Amino acid sequence: MAIAITQCSEKLGYLILQLGKNFLVFMAMVVACNGVHFLLKPCSQPRVTSDIIVGLIMGNIPFLRKLYDEFNSTFGFIMDFGMMCYMFVLGIEMDPYVLLKKPTKDAQIAYAGILCTFIISSSLTSLLRYFTVQSGLAVSISLSALLSSTASPVLTRVITSLKIGKSDIGSLVIGAGMHSDFLCSLLLSVGYIFLSSDIYCLGPKKDKALMAVITMSVAVLAQTLFTAVVSPVFMAWVNNENPEGKPMKGSHLVLSIAFMVMICASSTLYNYSPVLSAFMTGICLPREGRLSKWVITKINYLLATIFFPIFFLWMGYAADMTKFNPGDPITWIRLFLPVAVAVLGKVIGTLVAGALLGFHWPESIAVGLLLITKGHFQIYLSIKALNCGTSGTPSSAIVPVIAIFLTLVHAPIVVAHIIKRARKRAPTHSNALQLLDPLSELRILLCLHGLDNVPASINFMEISRGSADSSILVYVAEIIELTDQIAATLESGEGVHTTTIKDKQVIEMREQITSSFQAYVDRDGNGITFKRSLAVSTITSMAQNICVLAEDLMIALIILPFHRYQRQDGKLDGGNPGFRYVNRKLLKSAPCSVGILVNRGFGSVENISRFEPLLKVAIIFVGGRDDREALAYVGRVAWHSGVKVTVIRFLVDTTAESSRLAAYRVTITEQEEEMGLDDECFAQFYERYIVGGRISYMEKHLANASETFSTLRSFDGQYSLVIVGREGGANSILTKGMNDWQQCPELGPIGDVLSGPDFSTSLSVLIIQQHKLRGELDGLDEDFSIM
Repeated sequence: MAIAITQCSEKLGYLILQLGKNFLVFMAMVVACNGVHFLLKPCSQPRVTSDIIVGLIMGNIPFLRKLYDEFNSTFGFIMDFGMMCYMFVLGIEMDPYVLLKKPTKDAQIAYAGILCTFIISSSLTSLLRYFTVQSGLAVSISLSALLSSTASPVLTRVITSLKIGKSDIGSLVIGAGMHSDFLCSLLLSVGYIFLSSDIYCLGPKKDKALMAVITMSVAVLAQTLFTAVVSPVFMAWVNNENPEGKPMKGSHLVLSIAFMVMICASSTLYNYSPVLSAFMTGICLPREGRLSKWVITKINYLLATIFFPIFFLWMGYAADMTKFNPGDPITWIRLFLPVAVAVLGKVIGTLVAGALLGFHWPESIAVGLLLITKGHFQIYLSIKALNCGTSGTPSSAIVPVIAIFLTLVHAPIVVAHIIKRARKRAPTHSNALQLLDPLSELRILLCLHGLDNVPASINFMEISRGSADSSILVYVAEIIELTDQIAATLESGEGVHTTTIKDKQVIEMREQITSSFQAYVDRDGNGITFKRSLAVSTITSMAQNICVLAEDLMIALIILPFHRYQRQDGKLDGGNPGFRYVNRKLLKSAPCSVGILVNRGFGSVENISRFEPLLKVAIIFVGGRDDREALAYVGRVAWHSGVKVTVIRFLVDTTAESSRLAAYRVTITEQEEEMGLDDECFAQFYERYIVGGRISYMEKHLANASETFSTLRSFDGQYSLVIVGREGGANSILTKGMNDWQQCPELGPIGDVLSGPDFSTSLSVLIIQQHKLRGELDGLDEDFSIM
């Protein structure tokens, strides 16, 4: 008895010692992965590359390999369970109904890449064969699907971390990666039913009889249908019982987890792979709802913190470097040929699809190179195949891991090339009014929402005509949201911008707008060239279409109506959120200067060419590039004989104690540079317009934002139109803190106050933003377009 107790104690002590060793190795792996990832940050390498490097190194340290040998079976269990969780979350994030919808651009790119890679891989199966025991159709399909796949979680993280996620090519790559990953994983899941189990090495090694195939097919189909029908009802009930803002009930969490585990385990009773069963369950679960988001968040956290360090240790242990035979040419063929097939297939596929979709060929190649990205699931399948003992030579043990590593390291170089091309295609010169010759022709794109904008737009044209020696070219364009009703009446011509709308209401509106503007031009249009245009699109793509139109027409100033309109009581209504979205997008991406006109009676002025009494216009100059742009525009308004312009310059009262204290909190270098540009610009303006008496001038010495606000309130009833720069004084102590109560940040601090609901009901406001160069693209914050 004593001997038995002693042996048990020794065994327990040994296990605790081994457990401690494994924990120390795990912690060393975590620290090493973070350290190498930090060192590779200047190279913009994704996290998975540093994990692979550390895993290969630590997995091949001799004394650690002896420790791994003792826990090899445990390693396998942890890998299977972790990969089940990985594939389950991947399935939840997929949308199976995309197969039933008309293919989008990213879907077409994904399908073309998969098809070309599949064809090339299938034709070269004999050269690619890692598996000498198996042959024929089974190897061809499984290996081709593996080479055609894309690790969408890895690719998404790469795109977002390299800061092109908001660009059109970034969105396209992420969408194409999701489609590619979903389709190839689905192909493997379905193929498992019909192909020999040991091709996948995820189940018992045996050829499937016809009855076994039928039984497994029925089990998987029943599981899929049950999940698709029952899970939405069950998860909707859990979500309703646990609304946002309240802790989820423990009993509901336990019940939900048990429900998911039960579904995943059902088909495995008939020898179906638990890993693929988890994926099939995930794609049938609802993606929306609190429960799904909770599951995705928690599992991803466990994978990142616990599973992935162990996973890459297991990968390093399986990829035994001592079995790599660099002297054998077959080793290098097996290393580079799969990578070459994946690259060739994806690039050819994206080039073909890109040509049909009208993409530039360099961008199509870049998309193809990014879609070859492989990740955790591909590593898992490769190592599982090796552990099954179906590889022909020992050198193949490490070859798949190195090949997968090669599909990752090139991504930062490809993205750098994308950004470089985007910079070249971005404007290299400023299209600002400040740089235009005042006597040159000013090209304006005047956007309208409807007939209500016509009077104010005509008045704007009138005051913008400039001196007798200058002229303006105005394109009047309606912004029309593309609805199903309007889309049914569209007719496309053979030329560019020849889309015709046959909707009766739109036709009548356009005819009335045209007649109103034409009547004005015929009567008082000296120096004004009037042309028509049209912007028809969905709200999401409207801003991009207007930008393209402005570039084609070489526009210098886009004028947009404010999204809120004045009611009969003088107040502004709630506005149209869609048009507000368009305005905000244009402020970010317009190829020229932009103005937003807040109309509160500006269109009610009659006898536009001879204002009686004089139309009083004020410009507020605090400082900054947008204020300088507004000043350049006012130089044209000043030539109108019916307009009396007053320039009001806000200056900091240096004698006030609050101003002196606040000055220490402002960046001196930035202020000095901006103030120098402001003084130079204002001196030229003062000499040209104010000295000759054409424009009135006054100064306001203010101490802080509170005095600025009070001064703005005093303008009530004094002026019909106030012109301001959007970000005028954005870094000034005179507006510091005004952003805290902004209702419409797109109008800037001064414009938002003047357009507020508690302000004057008869004061119109024109907010101007100077054209911003987009040559300094920084990625994530830039919604750039390159496709």
